[in-house]
Amino acid sequence: MEILPFLILPFIASLILTGIHAYLGVHVVERGVIFVDLALAQIAALGATIAILVGIDPHGTGAYWISLAFTFMGALIFSFVRSATARIPLEAIIGITYAVASAAAILAMSKATGETEHLKDMLVGNILAVSRPEVIKTAILYGIIGLFHYIFRKKFLLISIDPQAAQAQGISIRLWDFLFYASFGFVVTSSVAIAGVLLVFCYLIVPSVGAMLFADRIGSRLAIGWTMGTLVSALGIFLSVQMDLPTGAAIVCTFGGVLVLMAIVHRLTFKYRTRANTERAKAVA
Repeated sequence: MEILPFLILPFIASLILTGIHAYLGVHVVERGVIFVDLALAQIAALGATIAILVGIDPHGTGAYWISLAFTFMGALIFSFVRSATARIPLEAIIGITYAVASAAAILAMSKATGETEHLKDMLVGNILAVSRPEVIKTAILYGIIGLFHYIFRKKFLLISIDPQAAQAQGISIRLWDFLFYASFGFVVTSSVAIAGVLLVFCYLIVPSVGAMLFADRIGSRLAIGWTMGTLVSALGIFLSVQMDLPTGAAIVCTFGGVLVLMAIVHRLTFKYRTRANTERAKAVA
């Protein structure tokens, strides 16, 4: 039990990540741009690597703003491409961007050998090492972004679910896409610094996918996603401490295991309902 005070901050950080990422994940899944989080996270990591390469403290505000600037450039690219042409799938552009950003980061890493441990943390993260100021700063930032999305939730949801209807109403798809990806960039840049690329991706996608197995309404999916993210975070952190495992990787694997269990439950429930409906139909006949 003496380990519990040590786990409070990481758990609070995981709750903050769950809150914002499960919501954004609904939009990402509806838009069909599943890997946009990985791409923007990798762009943010590239920005941090460039900052290190030019001699900026990787833990300072300068590195953060450079990462954010790179992420904004990615947001601008993604918002422009979807509006510019329908011939090239946005997911293809996202994949290309991820590959190029990854390769560029590798090239930059080869010249920044003195910070290899920090660069590794950007991939796998170290949420156990999160500090109180980081948690407070992240909570305030995500609260502001959450409020922004709440105020304009109807526009964001309409563009994600039915962009043709949004365009018919005179909504600027390009402008609101940029605002979505730019706010997304703020979240990703901060989250990667805390949890790493892989864990941030899981917080974004897995709760939303798990929720889609059991609910169609946005509100229900958010409730399931938030619950799943909270429970998986607690279990993953606990297992990482008990088994002396890397925390980020432990939470990622726990997300995968819980999602498999949810899929099995969904499958069994679907079979039961199908059988019940068939028997009811036979009885009526």
